[in-house]
Amino acid sequence: MAAILSINSAKPISCWISILLFLNFTLLSTSYLLVHHLNNNDHNYHHSRPTLHSNNSRCSLFMGTWVHDDSYPVYQSSACPVIDPDFNCQMYGRPDSDYLKYRWQPANCNLPRFNGLEFLEKMKGKTIMFVGDSLGRNQWESLICLTWSSVPRVATQVMRGYPLSTFKFLDYDVTLSYYKAQYLVDIDSVGGRRVLKLEDISENARAWTGVDVLMFNTGHWWSHTGATQGWDVMESGGSLYQDMDRMVAMETAVRTWGRWVDSNIDTSKTRVFFQSFSPTHYIPSEWSGSANTKNCYGETAPVSASVFSGVYPNEMKVVDAVLKEMQTPVYLLDITTLSAMRKDAHPSIYSGDTSTGQKSNPNGTPDCTHWCLPGLPDTWNQLFYTALFF
Repeated sequence: MAAILSINSAKPISCWISILLFLNFTLLSTSYLLVHHLNNNDHNYHHSRPTLHSNNSRCSLFMGTWVHDDSYPVYQSSACPVIDPDFNCQMYGRPDSDYLKYRWQPANCNLPRFNGLEFLEKMKGKTIMFVGDSLGRNQWESLICLTWSSVPRVATQVMRGYPLSTFKFLDYDVTLSYYKAQYLVDIDSVGGRRVLKLEDISENARAWTGVDVLMFNTGHWWSHTGATQGWDVMESGGSLYQDMDRMVAMETAVRTWGRWVDSNIDTSKTRVFFQSFSPTHYIPSEWSGSANTKNCYGETAPVSASVFSGVYPNEMKVVDAVLKEMQTPVYLLDITTLSAMRKDAHPSIYSGDTSTGQKSNPNGTPDCTHWCLPGLPDTWNQLFYTALFF
């Protein structure tokens, strides 16, 4: 310690003990999120550009806190007509707006602000495709809105379809696409039954070939059962299964995806990203909710970093294991922990989905899975933008 502090022997030893305790407390406070991040992320990151460099230090983009910022949101929902009713919280009556005014602040650097014009100029002539479930659609629509807000008068073209939807900024020849493949692997209809083919991805992959930037995600649909299940039987190793351990099934499918990427991606032409698992907020104990809290309904502020105690999901452990073994560099857009703090950012009952009687039973059927737009997915895309260009 003598190399760090020049101790004046004239001061009483109790004074120096107090100083050392204060320094120790400060160190523990500033390192809290790092320790939490490591404890919940016991894996080997496969980032192609995992950090920014700031003041000769390395900045982890995904470790930090949410800070209130009145300059947000970047755009208004009324100015972006591509937002689905499911995500358009302001249009469907959400009474509060503070959830729109939070900015992600990495622990020891500043995140570059999204610049739509620069994005279009750098992506000129290229295509970005989001592949996966509706959380990918959430991010796709956010990226369109962020970009459009910078160049509202450019010529555009939108084509909605299934499984492929596209939005084009015609003046820049930039295409943003969303391809719905909630399991990534193929689903075939055989004898009137939907067969989830855990080891076949060839049909879906036709849509991805030649794309310049690919952002994949999967996770939520692997736990669906009953009427919300997207398949009737699973096929693996030439045999059909009525069911199996869902994480085993997911790992088989993600390994199929990984083999396709390793065999088919030319990294000199295509960059591959994987969006980590987007957390839900149905269980208040996961964010130290009060005894009266039932879910995300009525939540209006993020979880404080000092009390955050989220659980790293099994779905991400599956993805981590596969990415670690792949030969192709895949950038993990690790939005899980920072999103877990945003219990306030879901549509809850404020969406266009009125078929389930959400407003009459807010504690029974709120949407605590998807995210409002404007909102959290804008930060995902700010991180995506940073990973692409910085």
